[in-house]
Amino acid sequence: MWSGRSSFTSLVVGVFVVYVVHTCWVMYGIVYTRPCGSDGNCIQPYLARRPKLQLSVYTTTRSNLGAENNVDLVLNVEDFDVESKFERTVNVSVPKKTRNNGTLYAYIFLHHAGILPWHDGKQVHLVSPLTTYMVPKPEEVNLLTGESTTQQQIEAEKKPPSALDEPVSHWRPRLTLNVMVDDFVFDGASLPADVHRYMKMIQLGKTVHYLPILFIDQLSNRVKDLMVINRSSTELPLTVSYDKISLGRLRFWIHMQDAVYSLQQFGFSEKDADEVKGIFVDTNLYFLALTFFVAAFHLLFDFLAFKNDISFWKKKRSMIGMSTKAVLWRGFSTVVIFLFLLDEQTSLLVLVPAGIGAAIELWKVKKALKMSVVWRGLRPQFQFGTYSESERKTEEYDTQAMRYLSYLLYPLCIGGAVYSLLNVKYKSWYSWLINSFVNGVYAFGFLFMLPQLFVNYKMKSVAHLPWKAFTYKAFNTFIDDVFAFIITMPTSHRLACFRDDVVFLVYLYQRCVAAVATSTVWRARRGRHPQGLGTGTELRPDGEHTTGGHEGTPDIPPAATWGLVS
Repeated sequence: MWSGRSSFTSLVVGVFVVYVVHTCWVMYGIVYTRPCGSDGNCIQPYLARRPKLQLSVYTTTRSNLGAENNVDLVLNVEDFDVESKFERTVNVSVPKKTRNNGTLYAYIFLHHAGILPWHDGKQVHLVSPLTTYMVPKPEEVNLLTGESTTQQQIEAEKKPPSALDEPVSHWRPRLTLNVMVDDFVFDGASLPADVHRYMKMIQLGKTVHYLPILFIDQLSNRVKDLMVINRSSTELPLTVSYDKISLGRLRFWIHMQDAVYSLQQFGFSEKDADEVKGIFVDTNLYFLALTFFVAAFHLLFDFLAFKNDISFWKKKRSMIGMSTKAVLWRGFSTVVIFLFLLDEQTSLLVLVPAGIGAAIELWKVKKALKMSVVWRGLRPQFQFGTYSESERKTEEYDTQAMRYLSYLLYPLCIGGAVYSLLNVKYKSWYSWLINSFVNGVYAFGFLFMLPQLFVNYKMKSVAHLPWKAFTYKAFNTFIDDVFAFIITMPTSHRLACFRDDVVFLVYLYQRCVAAVATSTVWRARRGRHPQGLGTGTELRPDGEHTTGGHEGTPDIPPAATWGLVS
């Protein structure tokens, strides 16, 4: 059986290594492009001829621009230098159609200086929407007084209640442009498909040239920057920024934008996709590569921790040395955290693992309580198993620890809930209730891990804990510290990642102390009984007990595994 489990884990690790190597190879293929090796089918860069260029940005309510009618010029950069970085903020007139929940588009032209883009056969252009549709964030109010920071604005809008849940037009205040400036000669027989759709070729004599490759960085458009378009908004600010880009980075950015678009096609909301954008935009490429490897190992350790945790609890028949109240608290706290993340509309990257963890913790509660469900027709009946003498002893230690903690925990949680009700604004009473619970979980939740530490101390053993799962969770805890600065999440959830570090270090300390004491006891007893310990209760070097020379469950608390030699 052990070899079977080991083979399965080895298979998972092998698949993981193959996945990482394959991903690295794919990434290398993206950032590296083979140049043209012969003169027969080469495509030369038009920018190598150093033409005088001009950048023009127009706005219109139409997605297809047929002529120069009904367009507004918002930015005109004469003597445009593709090597020079700039950022300019302009005011854009918002048409009435856009203010009535319509759409506004930006047309970006790169053309020869002194010639209108409609009359230039060598111009390149792209179109980008300056608006997007999203459900407005629910208004937060003081639940006792009903005061709101934007109450006057809501009264001015006079929207019916049914319209508050409908998507409305939001303004994208940033437009980021790039031009690929590398004098790269492409091989016409093996053009990269990602860049090909951005290329426009012309024939100059016997040579084929590609015009400047213009690119709009959609990853820089973040949800946190969006502005609701009101009917009174006649002008809105637009920041147009430009920077040059290399071919390798351009191809990488195209693939990342396609990946984000695919997420939205699979049902991810713009807010969920925005979290992925933040990983790429807010970090440099080197840190991004580190993030990839960290995320890959996090996924591996998550899987192995879930697998070993479920395997441990599936075979668990006795609660000796295990804090039942700590299991109940973990079940309650994970459900509260999941509801809180759901109420805060947190990214699915955080929400889905939290939901899976909550389901597993509830299953562990059922195992800890020895609970079974018997259906009497349509009415369920819950039945609970009996506890042995050793389990009742563990329960006494558990209850004693919880009684000490209650003197400190309950007043702090109630006081925090009352303070937040008086001073903090919430969307609803449900939101206040969930926030009060989760603040107690995050701020004082680690106190509920102390009963298990207390039980370990009283039982003088840690052999009853799922150490394989603990080891993988310990690795993931430190990985979570890295993700706490990368993925957007509530501040309290971020602080909880660092709180767990302390708890795992205490568990590891108890593990080390128990291992040293166990080894000392075992050596002392072997020295006292050179021929073995006979048919009585034996102590193995790993801290577990056997009776009569056969392996058995540790029904008797291993009192000598942590302390003085008996």
